Amino acid sequence: MLCAYYSCGCNSASLFSGLKAETDKSFQRHLNQHCVIRLDMQQFLESRHDLDTFIGKIESRVTSELKALFPDYTDAWPDIRLKECLGQIFSQTKKGFVFIIDEWDCVFRVARQRKDIQKDYLDFLRGLFKGQDYVELAYMTGILPIKKYGEHSAINDFDEYSMISPKNLDEYFGFTETEVQMLCRKHGMDDSEMENWYNGYRPGTLSIYNPKSVSDALTWQEFQSYWTGTETYEALKTYIDMDFDGLREAVAMLLGGGCLKISTRKFQNDMTTFKSKDDVLTLLVHLGYLTYDKKDSCVLIPNREISQEFLNALDEPAWNGLTQALRCSGQLLQDTWELNEKAVADGISKIHSETASLLKYNNENSLTCTILMAYYSAKAYYLNPLLEFPSGKGFADVAYLPKKNIAKPALIIELKWDKPAKDAIRQIKEKQYASWIENYTGDILFIGISYDTKHKKHSCIIETHTKACGNDFSNTL
Repeated sequence: MLCAYYSCGCNSASLFSGLKAETDKSFQRHLNQHCVIRLDMQQFLESRHDLDTFIGKIESRVTSELKALFPDYTDAWPDIRLKECLGQIFSQTKKGFVFIIDEWDCVFRVARQRKDIQKDYLDFLRGLFKGQDYVELAYMTGILPIKKYGEHSAINDFDEYSMISPKNLDEYFGFTETEVQMLCRKHGMDDSEMENWYNGYRPGTLSIYNPKSVSDALTWQEFQSYWTGTETYEALKTYIDMDFDGLREAVAMLLGGGCLKISTRKFQNDMTTFKSKDDVLTLLVHLGYLTYDKKDSCVLIPNREISQEFLNALDEPAWNGLTQALRCSGQLLQDTWELNEKAVADGISKIHSETASLLKYNNENSLTCTILMAYYSAKAYYLNPLLEFPSGKGFADVAYLPKKNIAKPALIIELKWDKPAKDAIRQIKEKQYASWIENYTGDILFIGISYDTKHKKHSCIIETHTKACGNDFSNTL
């Protein structure tokens, strides 16, 4: 699309006819007015055997085309470098170039362990673009932000837009809710189910849908995972299985619907330099397996499609405890609705036992993680769980608010460590945790769960509370 718009080698006005872009005051000024050089880096890196020669191939192929197009303005020397060839053309014609580079970071995925190749490639790009008069625009797309060495970027003359920092382009990262609702009406599909499967990415202020998955669901009229797996995640599984910096427990909490605060600042924008679990989680954001909520500096799994991919990726003996725990979740949720306190306590104890190898089960944070896994099936009926949200005179540990038009009770859960469950219920009432849900009518279940470390036993108390007000949390959240 960008090539069609900028390139003087075609007449593409009809492609943009009637579209919003056509109304911009700069549209006609740039339409088909520029010399465009488009490079798809994957074409030059079809295998690892190309690593030592691909830069030379790029230069050779592009310079040969330039010499054919500008025979009067290029040096006849056969080994002229690409930047020198472009410089000669510009100095004599004053014609600049627009560069469109796709899969710019392919090198870092193919040559994960070849630091020498990565550095040569970045030096090539720096020489091609930095301070060069012939560059009118350079536009590069890829998964990873520009590689950093230490705290500094190897190429610092680009504006970066990423899943961590989209700046003002977040609405273009995928389909918006308005666009998806329109498409669902047109194709006769359930927009709420589409939201459950493919919404939830938060690159900025909007919640964005995966555009490829939405398109596939509309085409095939079926909701399922259309995610395209990559070898990258197979490599990351190595770090998860090693419990790198507590990463296994973090993944378990995320699968339960929780969110984790992380720092993205030290991520080195490659596939191998991991110094903390935050670095691995940041890479998962760029790969699309997690989304980053900039307001709260936390990551979470965006939707059902990605949850399913995590479960597929972790379907192996080392994670049997987690998968068994998640299978128990549906019955535990049903027992909660039926106020079956003993069954809920037994269910949580069983899930605790199944996940003991994953969790350092010695603090309240691990108890929270167990609760999130226990209520995994709540995803079908409730919004993402809220952890320690401000309510009344304090902070409730976990809350589940039903989705719009779902006739299920809200859940407010208070956890206690070596204290009776009745203390948790009393705290919910005394600190008025339910007062935050002012726009809700219907039942609220107060759930007190305690863990006795001496006897390694859970207990549970559930009480019903009813409020008389509204029932839509979309604005509250």
